[in-house]
Amino acid sequence: MRADRLVVLGKIVGLSGVRGAVKLESYTEPRARIFAYQPWLVRKDGAEIEISGVRGREQGKGMIATLPGVADRDAAMALMGAEIRVWRSKLPKPKRGEYYWTDLEDLEVVTQQGTPLGRVSHVFATGANDVLAVRDGERERLIPFVTGQFVLDVDLDAGRITVDWDPEF
Repeated sequence: MRADRLVVLGKIVGLSGVRGAVKLESYTEPRARIFAYQPWLVRKDGAEIEISGVRGREQGKGMIATLPGVADRDAAMALMGAEIRVWRSKLPKPKRGEYYWTDLEDLEVVTQQGTPLGRVSHVFATGANDVLAVRDGERERLIPFVTGQFVLDVDLDAGRITVDWDPEF
């Protein structure tokens, strides 16, 4: 793993009741796992607070959380839109052949012939597979993250992904 960094695991998207509970959007799978990774670094408008001891539960299609130190609706309202982040080192080691998107970001992407295509700017999901957005300053390539077919090798230590991809495409 490259140098430790912060990973966004979710977002505070609403209020629940009058005692300071908040509604969350969780990016973890399963979504309730967000509560297993603490402390949270809650960031909004450039300010950041560390919160430990967050408790929560699933409710319908969303998540409800109680945050220590947030005791009323006004305090919760101040956190609306805040990102929930944790240190990458707090997450479990991925299984062989699996990767956290954050670990793929900024890796150099080259063809199997060694032609540089750029760096991974971000990764996103589609219905079929994840996709690497690779930028070289001039253009952006969208490469399906399908191992064996398009993605031939991911070397986190070297900071490189080797792909079977036409540089003209």
